[in-house]
Amino acid sequence: MLPENVAWHPCSAGVLDILLRADVTDCKLFPSGSNYVFLISLSDAAAGNGFGVYKPRRGEAPLWDFPDGTLYRRERAAYLLAQDLGWDFIPPTVIREGPYGIGSVQLFIDNDSDANFFTLRDDYADEMRRIALFDAIANNADRKGGHCLLGPDGKVWGIDHGLTFHESNKLRTVIWDYSEEPIAPALLNDLAGLAERLSGRASVFAALAELLHPAEIASLQGRIEDLLQHPVYPNPGMRRSVPWPPV
Repeated sequence: MLPENVAWHPCSAGVLDILLRADVTDCKLFPSGSNYVFLISLSDAAAGNGFGVYKPRRGEAPLWDFPDGTLYRRERAAYLLAQDLGWDFIPPTVIREGPYGIGSVQLFIDNDSDANFFTLRDDYADEMRRIALFDAIANNADRKGGHCLLGPDGKVWGIDHGLTFHESNKLRTVIWDYSEEPIAPALLNDLAGLAERLSGRASVFAALAELLHPAEIASLQGRIEDLLQHPVYPNPGMRRSVPWPPV
């Protein structure tokens, strides 16, 4: 489905601006999910046509534990955090107005519909370890197997990060394969750099502060520091630690 125009490539330097300015020409509801999620067709005079995944604030179902109307901001925060780490696995994500009001718009990634974490984990173990570590610091409460995509170029992507950054422990994931395994030194170096930038109130801190509650940022910093002091992948907790359905 993705256009061949290089301007819409997820690694294109200008793709975020395109997602922000492109006109929405069609909007189709995805058939499943607890929240309203739309596949939107986008058209831009300079870049041509493309596709995005639109999650409007108005379409978010109320949750007992996450503040109402914040999931779309968490999608953007997860993208910014991954970019700051240099872990380029979340598709370009912006916040903008759409047919149903403000929401997140993420570049649609054409993918193998038969692929998911369970089919990919053996051949893409390094990528999955990085995603698992990201989920641990972002406190992802809903990492299903189907949230790991395989693009046509063989690149692994991670999607659906609305249930992240809660200040209380909410980690719920299917990726427990690496529990108690030491975290690779290169990944620890990335975490240490992030910790310094957050404590120094660098640009990533300011960007997250516009999207998350201060207590959520403080908890993020605490999780990073815990992993730096005890550099192993976490174990499942006593509470329900795997989402349902798992795919």
